[in-house]
Amino acid sequence: MTGRPAREALPRSSRAWLGPVAALAALVVVVLGVLYAGDGRPGTVDTRIGAAVYGVGTPWRQAALALDFLGEPAGSVPVVGAVVAGCLLLRRPRAAVLVVTGVGLAVGTATLLKPLVGRTIHDGNLSYPSGHTAFATALALVVVLPATGRPGLGRTAGPSLVLAAALASGAAMGWAQVALGAHYPTDVLGGWCTALAVVPAAAWLIDRVADRLAAGTAGAGRRERR
Repeated sequence: MTGRPAREALPRSSRAWLGPVAALAALVVVVLGVLYAGDGRPGTVDTRIGAAVYGVGTPWRQAALALDFLGEPAGSVPVVGAVVAGCLLLRRPRAAVLVVTGVGLAVGTATLLKPLVGRTIHDGNLSYPSGHTAFATALALVVVLPATGRPGLGRTAGPSLVLAAALASGAAMGWAQVALGAHYPTDVLGGWCTALAVVPAAAWLIDRVADRLAAGTAGAGRRERR
């Protein structure tokens, strides 16, 4: 991969459209959080979708359990470690930092929001937003986002790739969570939007800090040569 844009965590070509998407996602998280704050019952949409998805039989239940395991520490840590190692092998340090930071902030934000919202499922278990869905969506985003800066990738191909990856990963994990009865469908939507709001902000911050450090190092080098 050549050229500066390919090294960025959030390519400049993605910033113009991803900013509004992240802002809209954050708004959805807040609206749903306010709407279901302190509630312990499914909404109308939750009931309809849950009735169609919950209680799947074999082999779908096994698939749901496998996806659910990937969102647990025992499953997520090796996956994140493997992706970080791949980024380092490809000499993409910003992408490696984004993997850890983006996924960590998405899951951390979901974890912090749960007691603030106070929505519960099954004997008082905090459910909004879904941390598993936030993890899966964030993981897809941190893998795909840096790739959108590759030369030759069209203006529409980049956004389509990012949104498709986020939708596919979030839908798969969200399906598993609803099928297993671990979350309401609106919890899943909240987790998906949490990742969409947090990861682009993390990528932008990583680039900003890295650019400043690089500029400072270059300036120091020029002063030494004088």
